[in-house]
Amino acid sequence: MQESRWLIIFVKAPRPGWVKTRLAESLGPDAACDAYKRMVKRLLREVEALPNVQLRFSPDDAESELGRWLRPGWTILPQGGGDLGARLSRTFAESFAAGAARVAIIGSDCPFISVDDIEQAWSALNDHDVVLGPAHDGGYWLVALRAPAPVIFEDIPWSTGRVLNVTLSRARESGLRVHLLRELRDVDTVEDLRFFVERE
Repeated sequence: MQESRWLIIFVKAPRPGWVKTRLAESLGPDAACDAYKRMVKRLLREVEALPNVQLRFSPDDAESELGRWLRPGWTILPQGGGDLGARLSRTFAESFAAGAARVAIIGSDCPFISVDDIEQAWSALNDHDVVLGPAHDGGYWLVALRAPAPVIFEDIPWSTGRVLNVTLSRARESGLRVHLLRELRDVDTVEDLRFFVERE
């Protein structure tokens, strides 16, 4: 990764019972896992032309299961321990220490992300400190920074509908300038999955 703009994708090992647990309540673990693999396949296909892409995976013993998702030139590392905030903060810190100038992190729950979304995030960092992609459920599907900002990941009520608003408050209290991208939809329910399939 020589260039200064990095895209990091948080992924989970495609194991039934480990991924899309909310969806599994309705579809069963195998069907939910199949849906997750389908989502990730679309997302990776969309961004595969970008340089400096890294997969960060969980759990930490899953690297051998993710080879099919790698593209030439991509790198892969475990997310490590801790809650989502700790893992995001650590990933940003490690990326900037390794020479990145702008870093965008996306999850793998939103298959609708486009290359244009990523480019807009990097561009917005010209005059903002934080870029967020709002999700329809109150979270966010992207966070991009041009310097470490651990404060926006501390004491966040993860997995609730308050994630985005609390993050925005934390950023503004710290004097960080925030830019919001378009709102997108995560795939967590049967209705969300139907929405995805109809637009795939």
